[in-house]
Amino acid sequence: MVFGVCYRMLGHRQDAEDAAQETFVRAVRSIANFNRSRRFESWLLTIAANRCRTALAARARRPDPTRLCDTVADDSPDDHAARWLDEELQRALGGLKNEHRQAFVLFHEYEKSYGDIAEIMGCPIGTIKTWVHRARRELIAQFRSRELTRSSGAWT
Repeated sequence: MVFGVCYRMLGHRQDAEDAAQETFVRAVRSIANFNRSRRFESWLLTIAANRCRTALAARARRPDPTRLCDTVADDSPDDHAARWLDEELQRALGGLKNEHRQAFVLFHEYEKSYGDIAEIMGCPIGTIKTWVHRARRELIAQFRSRELTRSSGAWT
């Protein structure tokens, strides 16, 4: 789960692996400070989210135009279609504000409740609901602008 959140937030496999590893290192170092009234999973995902925000801020200061997309060779048509759709979703997620992306991924991909997401992100539940809604709206707009709708046959 930690790697998945990091991958969706950062968009690159190597960056996600680094952030996930840093998350676990920090968790081990900070386990003595863990507040047992919190859920461990929420605490761990909070650390992951913070690592991702730090990585995104560093990336913004030092853009890397030579970064290549992560690809995996596979000849299966079903795998190719799934990979293509995943790449399109990742591209669209990359266009979202960081907070909107994180809230959307935690809600839709990891099926976290608004309350859990609010705890992880340190924001009120109403803010989380707004961010998830805005992320949905923006993703739909991006897909429509690229004609990636069900009626175009891209999702058949």
